[in-house]
This record gives sequence, structure tokens and C-alpha cells, in this order.
Amino acid sequence: MVFQRLGDSEYRFMQLIWERAPISSGELVKLAQERLGWKKSTTYTVIKHLCEKGYIKNENATVQVLIPKEKAQQEEAQVFMERAFEGSLPKFLTAFFGGKKISDEQAEEIKKMIDSYKK
Repeated sequence: MVFQRLGDSEYRFMQLIWERAPISSGELVKLAQERLGWKKSTTYTVIKHLCEKGYIKNENATVQVLIPKEKAQQEEAQVFMERAFEGSLPKFLTAFFGGKKISDEQAEEIKKMIDSYKK
């Protein structure tokens, strides 16, 4: 399956779904109205789009997650890294830190993480 990026409003809506799934579409309409200020028609339109993108399914008025939040975050991070930093982790880290200092504990945690991903 080809990853299809989420727009900002779709991502905010998916946050609601990831929090509560499985959830009835009626409850999701109420939640989207409360948290996002959306109308019923907007919610159902976005549900349809997210189903088409393969993020969720809506069967028997129950919305279920097909792509977990962690997987979506990984994919979004990869797209961002490629677009903004030509896929270069060092370029990303240089921009991220921007001259800021980190604690010894944070540095050690990052080292361990990098070591766990070495070939």
C-alpha cells in the first residue's frame, strides 16, 4: 500500500479516532463537533476520505483504525526527512538542536537509540 499523507485537519481528526477507536460514527460526530467545531456533514466527508486513504474503516456505523498512530508517525517523519533534509539524519539533528545543549542523560538516551539501529 502506498502511504497517503494526511492533511492537518485529517491528522487532528485521526487523533480523536486513535484515542477512542473503535467508536461509533455518531459518537465521532459529537466528538468532532465538540473538539474541532465540525458539522456533521464535514465529519462524514472526512470519514469517507480517511476510508479511501486506508487509515480507517467504517462498518455498521463503527469506525475502526487500520493504520496505527505509530505507523502514521513513522511514515510522516520519513516524508518530512526526505523533503526537508534530503533524507539526512545529521542535517535534521543539526537543524533540530539549532545550537541548544542537551543533558548528559538525553545524550546517553540518543546514543543508545542510535546503537540499537546500527547495521
